[in-house]
Amino acid sequence: MKKLNIAIIGLGNIGSYLYNFLNKNKLILSKKNNCIPNVLYVSAKNKNRKRNVKINKKKWLKNYLDATKKKDVDLIIELIGGAEGAAKKLVFNALKNKKHVVTANKALIAKYGDQLSRIAEQNSVNLEFEASVCGGVPIIRSLKEGLIANKIKKIYGIFNGTSNYILSSMEKENKNFKDVLNNAKKLGYAEANPISDLNGNDVSSKLKILTSLCFNSFLNNNIHVEGISNIDKEDIINANLLGYKIKLLGCSELINNKIYQRVHPTLIKKSSYVAGIEGVLNAVITEGDPVGQSIIQGEGAGPQATTSALVSDICSILRGNIKFPFSISSKERKKLKFEDISERLFSAYFRFDVIDKPGVLSDITKIFSQNKVSVKRLIQNPRKNKAISSIVIITHNSKDRYLGKILKTVSSKKYILKKPKLIRIDSN
Repeated sequence: MKKLNIAIIGLGNIGSYLYNFLNKNKLILSKKNNCIPNVLYVSAKNKNRKRNVKINKKKWLKNYLDATKKKDVDLIIELIGGAEGAAKKLVFNALKNKKHVVTANKALIAKYGDQLSRIAEQNSVNLEFEASVCGGVPIIRSLKEGLIANKIKKIYGIFNGTSNYILSSMEKENKNFKDVLNNAKKLGYAEANPISDLNGNDVSSKLKILTSLCFNSFLNNNIHVEGISNIDKEDIINANLLGYKIKLLGCSELINNKIYQRVHPTLIKKSSYVAGIEGVLNAVITEGDPVGQSIIQGEGAGPQATTSALVSDICSILRGNIKFPFSISSKERKKLKFEDISERLFSAYFRFDVIDKPGVLSDITKIFSQNKVSVKRLIQNPRKNKAISSIVIITHNSKDRYLGKILKTVSSKKYILKKPKLIRIDSN
């Protein structure tokens, strides 16, 4: 039986778990793929760090880039992370030296995926990145293989477990954002610095990759991104009273040959499927022809889920098939038009915390009227014993740029006590 010699670069929680998994399951993986996965080398930033894994001294590389030069290495698994620095050097050099690459690095693929795919194609090697999007949810292989017959019109869902855990815990436990975030860190659901999870950048990277696969387009940075840091307990309570839940959604859709990519907190009906996705779970929904709607959900992160995705990619290479990284050749991928969402129509939730005095409400509704936005529902909650009122407005469908103008205009008013809120409402 043939052997595929592997170098694992990066031995954090995921790299160590993967190393153990490949050793323990070598026999069954060999039988299933008619090829033996053989971990020949490893490298890590800190060789002396305590790990739950025993590694023969002979397997350690002095320099991680040596893996790209060694003739006995067939496949390099990059688990360093980040779009620049060591990870970038490793993957570019590996592909140029005709080594297959498997990576879990969404930031790298979202930024350099087009360049890397061209190099992989030129050198007839595989670049696989199933683990870069939604961990144990096999959405990339589904798009490349299982849904290959379909013309995808839309892909959306919950792509970040940390933000989903925070929002669903705020609702269930009636706690504020800061307390839930601290708890998420203690439980290991959030990094010590979770900024990319909270500001929407993590979802943005994943969505760019999925967009490219769905629509056979090149990666594109025209994407609207908002995070969840401004969502507070009162927004969660208001959403619940109105029959909604708040979720951080990523959405990409093809409308009249134009692609719209967006990431933002969204009010979704309690009865919808996505509203039921709680905790650290991810869910990806595709709408295509002829399949209709397809849903995949599962663990979005962690060593077990990520290893599941990494081994899927490793097995694809063990079988010996050379495939295009983005399903079709770089020469065939399209330069489709990507539009911002300013002209898209959305119903929206506004919340204004104001000084409770005559004329404030009429001034706000006048600003709505001036911006061609009609009010569907209005709730005013005066605070007892305080000269403060909270005004919640739900709008009819309106152009996004007008919704933004209202937010900007009202924000500058002297009667505003807190930064006003705008959360779009999902129409599904």
